[in-house]
Amino acid sequence: MLIEQNGTDIVLKDVKCFNLDLTLDCGEAFRWKKGEDGFWRGAAYSKYLEIKQLPGGSLVLRGTDMQDFENVWYNYFDFGRDYAAICREISKDEIIAPSVKQYYGIRILRQQPWEALASFVISQQNNIPRIKAIIEKLCAGWGNEIKNGVYSFPTASALAVLSEDDFKSIGAGYRAKYLCRLAQGVNSGSIELEKIGKMSLEDAKAELLKINGVGIKVANCALLFGFNFLECFPVDVWIERALQYYPNGLPECFQPYQGIAQQYLYHWARNNLK
Repeated sequence: MLIEQNGTDIVLKDVKCFNLDLTLDCGEAFRWKKGEDGFWRGAAYSKYLEIKQLPGGSLVLRGTDMQDFENVWYNYFDFGRDYAAICREISKDEIIAPSVKQYYGIRILRQQPWEALASFVISQQNNIPRIKAIIEKLCAGWGNEIKNGVYSFPTASALAVLSEDDFKSIGAGYRAKYLCRLAQGVNSGSIELEKIGKMSLEDAKAELLKINGVGIKVANCALLFGFNFLECFPVDVWIERALQYYPNGLPECFQPYQGIAQQYLYHWARNNLK
């Protein structure tokens, strides 16, 4: 990957195996919006970004600087990982190979654990437009404005003082009590997200499952998309259908990147197993 400064823009050339649209709109993150100019606008780690993929694959980053690119966005988009090599490896499985070819370039964003966990608690029994609407209201209500109506994800301490009714007022419904207790637990230190991130996958999963309102699907999604356990394999209705094609379990070539393989199977299932 070549990094160039072009005025106020940062331009990334020769980026291998990266599809911006699929990555930002595949259900792993909920705070990115694409404008008519082709730029996606959003925030992570309390930093604002505009990003666009040009024909040919180059990326233009706007609204940021080189320091934030190096400290936030390089890691967030996982630019240091060889996704092309991973895709070659998982494509040894003939079932997933066509999907990898069709949807080539999906990445696992390295999101802030707190934001990912809270977001996937909101995602329970919910659809993506409604999830995005709830999270947008959450951020506008209790986050800090970063730029042009874009807000940071609220800290646990900012949400810990809220009541269940506050969460219900933004449409959280029955999830309000879970969000309330989650924020209080993280704020008090009884839920130690940093400690969880350093555990083995099984221990981290067991720890998350102790949290009221966190079931196996939410735990697996948080572990994959927030704690960067790339071997984690969340299962929803689409993946359940895909798994019928693997009666003997997942192939060895998926290891240790089952989470990346899961994203390709998810897209394949949604488009072929209706």
